[in-house]
Amino acid sequence: MEEHNLKRGLKDRHIQMIALGCAIGTGLFYGSASTIQLAGPAVIFSYIIGGIFIYLVVRALGEMSVYNPVAGSFSTYAYDYWGEFPGFLSGWNYWFNYIAISMAEISVVGIYVNFWLPDLPVWIPGLILFLLVNAINLSNVKAFGEIEFWGALVKVMAIIAMIVFGMVIIFTGIGVGGQPIGLGNLFNYGGFFPNGIYGVILSFVVVTFAFGGTELIGITAGEAENPSKTIPKAINLIIGRILIFYVGSMFVLVTLYPWNQVGMAGSPFVEIFMKLGIASAASVLNVIVLTAVFSTYNSCLYSNARMLYALALQGNAPSFLKKVSKQGVPYAGVLCSSLIVGIVVIMNMLIPQKLFIYIMSVATIAALINWVMILITQIKFRKKIGTEKVAALGYKMLFYPYANYIAIAYFLMIAVAMCTMPDYRIAIMIAPIWLLMIFIGYHIKKKNSTLIENAVANDNKN
Repeated sequence: MEEHNLKRGLKDRHIQMIALGCAIGTGLFYGSASTIQLAGPAVIFSYIIGGIFIYLVVRALGEMSVYNPVAGSFSTYAYDYWGEFPGFLSGWNYWFNYIAISMAEISVVGIYVNFWLPDLPVWIPGLILFLLVNAINLSNVKAFGEIEFWGALVKVMAIIAMIVFGMVIIFTGIGVGGQPIGLGNLFNYGGFFPNGIYGVILSFVVVTFAFGGTELIGITAGEAENPSKTIPKAINLIIGRILIFYVGSMFVLVTLYPWNQVGMAGSPFVEIFMKLGIASAASVLNVIVLTAVFSTYNSCLYSNARMLYALALQGNAPSFLKKVSKQGVPYAGVLCSSLIVGIVVIMNMLIPQKLFIYIMSVATIAALINWVMILITQIKFRKKIGTEKVAALGYKMLFYPYANYIAIAYFLMIAVAMCTMPDYRIAIMIAPIWLLMIFIGYHIKKKNSTLIENAVANDNKN
């Protein structure tokens, strides 16, 4: 049987837009409503802090990705530099995280479509999205790269336009009767910190989900044409771009409209412009948030398929997941991931009301585990390669190792905060069960490997 491998078909512009676009999705366009309710205008501060810490995570991952660009990303790094079980755990947890994010994207697409078609069952748009993205991911990596490039570009340009238009309204009143809105909404409804520092700490939970996906840049290293150039360039631009897009858009939203009147009926981007009486802008933004859902789920499925492929190469997943098409697509990983994600279409028919927030909480705890493991793995990586190779690294983690420890403490604080939030406690209960399943799976795999090795040894003796 002819074997095929992944192909390096992602160009510099693909990597740049994937790195940016994967961090701009439902967490911003829909989840930001929860963040605004928790922190008020201080949501601006929440995204600044969250952006700094996720940049440290991606920077740590970038150091390893430039040194060893592989599709398995930090699962392979954990396996090589930390140990077999950490590699097994990080790979499967990463896959689980993106399964949850994919489900979250599908669960909200119907809410956006209801803006135009309020009577349409929310599960129908989710099913259409599910089928479309699977078709794209089963084609080839260049097709994925092109579609993701343009999808991310649309999101980026739309957010820039929204920020500029919002600023015009705030300071000139054009579009809302000529009366400038000014900065009053930042302070008139309980102050800039209406729920205190505690509200800001709780908002970090939703911010964490919003920034989930930025580490996808490490996965693309295995199919980048020139990873030593494109990966550092993409990562170095992440912090400025994310802070502009997230912090800029949040500033505009909470300044345009009273924070305590932002609901959860749809995207706050759409809702606020509708309440300001600018229906055309609301419709355009709704198209954009639909594009964002499509783009994010597209990236998630791409990432999941490559992670399963890498796990199979390590011997940490069934060998059939190593199957790659002539076009270089790990189609077995695509289909296996989609089989699990497809469950959300049925769930959306049965429990549509709180489905998104439950899935978001699970994705958040999985992301925290991923990021802590990346930071620890990078410490192990430095120790494993030795001081001479560390000195020769062309791209390094900032403020090592102090930044690692501070970031780990920040992510642990978020996990503790989740325990105090009723809608997020389900994730705290699911996490130990999921980790136990990974632990059991690892030891079953080890036992089977030992049995096979013993059988082979006995055959050789005979």
